This record gives sequence, C-alpha cells and structure tokens, in this order.
Amino acid sequence: MTAAAGTVSLSAFPHHLFAADKSKTASDIVPLGKTGLNVSRLAMGTGSNGSGGTSTQTRGLSVAGLAAMLHEGYDQGVTFWDSADQYGSHPHLKAALQGGVPRDKVTILTKTHATTEAKMRADLDRFRRELGTDYLDICLLHCVTSPQWNEECKGAMDVLSEAKEKGIVKALGTSCHSFGALKTAAATDWVEVDLARVNPAGAVMDASPAEVVAVLRDMKAKGKGVIGMKILGAGQLRGKADECFQWALAQDCVDCFTLGMENPQEMRATLKQIPAASVRG
Repeated sequence: MTAAAGTVSLSAFPHHLFAADKSKTASDIVPLGKTGLNVSRLAMGTGSNGSGGTSTQTRGLSVAGLAAMLHEGYDQGVTFWDSADQYGSHPHLKAALQGGVPRDKVTILTKTHATTEAKMRADLDRFRRELGTDYLDICLLHCVTSPQWNEECKGAMDVLSEAKEKGIVKALGTSCHSFGALKTAAATDWVEVDLARVNPAGAVMDASPAEVVAVLRDMKAKGKGVIGMKILGAGQLRGKADECFQWALAQDCVDCFTLGMENPQEMRATLKQIPAASVRG
C-alpha cells in the first residue's frame, strides 16, 4: 500500500509525497474511465446537505443565482455539473442551459432513487423535462447502501441499460454510501461510473481511506470511471482544503471530484486553490 492510499495526518501533512510535477487545474479535461466521456477535473456540485428536493445551493441561491454560478464556472472551463432529484437542482441547470451554455459542451450527471422499472421510466422522462434536455450524460442509482443493491434495483437497472442503448443515457452507475455497496459496485459489470466518498482523513466515508482506495483501484483496473465526493468531509475538513485537494489529486484511482461550492466567491477561490494545492511541496 502506497503512502497516497492511507490515512494521513492533516496537521503534519507530508505535502512532498503528494505534490504533482505539474499543476492540476479544475478545468483540466480528463477521461472518465472507459465511458468515452471527457469531463472537467472538478464537477460543480449542487447538493450540499441535499434532501427532500432542496440543498444548500438551491436554498441559498435562487434559480437564476445558481444558474449564473454554473455559467460562470463553465466560462472558467468547469464543464461538469453534478445534480440529483434529491437536491431539486434540475431547474437550475435548465436555466443555465437556457442562459447560453451549450448543451453539448457540458456533462450533466443526475441521480435517481428508483428501484423499479416503472419508477425509473417515470424518472427518466421527468428528469429530462426538468433539465430541458433530450439526454442525460450520466445517471446514477443514488445513495445505494445495501450490498445486494444489484438485485434489489434490477428493474431500474434494466431500464437504464435500455435507455443507454437508445442514446437517452450515455453512462450509468452508482452513488455508494456503504462499503458493502461500494464493493458490489466494483464487482458489477453493469456499473460504468461510481461516485465514491473519499478523503485523507476518513471523514464521512464508508471505510478507511486505504480500504476505499483499494476498491477504487479495482474499479479503475476494470475500466470504470471514478468520481470522488466528500473530498472535504461534508465540510468537516474545510480548514484543511489544501491537504484534501492535494491528496485527492494524487490518487491514481480518482478521475475527478465533485464539490458543492455555496456561492460564486467560494467557487472563484476554489478554482485558484486547486492548482496551487496540487504542487504544494
């Protein structure tokens, strides 16, 4: 196990072990596994504390306000948008598209709690109406926790597979919220993309960083795309953002990561902080 895979002290963080030779930016375009999708290294998250159809972003910013922030991020090269039905952020993304962001220049990820065929079909139709798009780049089964999710969600999985064949969805997979579910995702060929909780301190994660990274490396070896989330431990590690960004950027099993920035000022600061953190020695 390399140093980059394990838990490290954030108070005495060994920056020299994680420093990149060349700065990495939020707008770098990277391949998402073998999905054929190329995404910005940073995804604009819209679901901090997201539940019941709202989130920190949708509560704190109007539809126009969040749309404007997404548009500003797009202008800075951040072309990956992370949404979900649970966050209520679909109308905000639609407004950004209607405000001048070309649909074919952004990657839109959304998530569903559907487990059955009927619910998944209804969600696909509704999501596309809410987003104002004919297709979804990535659709994930949201917040799966059961190690048997691949059996319990079979109806939804079959509909997503059919939708991919028809070009309605480009890539499919899971957002995992337990270690058992994560291991099942790694072992399941159906999963093309996984959204995984990962940070150097093990905060709000499904297992230790070393254990999670080992599973993510297995995913990468199988060609799956891996998106990191909870990079700042759901806000617990905000004071150690440099360390968390540098650690995440050094992981060979994480293609990109999503971050729920709460306002344009925070977004601007983050876009500057990421490249500086990546090469900090």
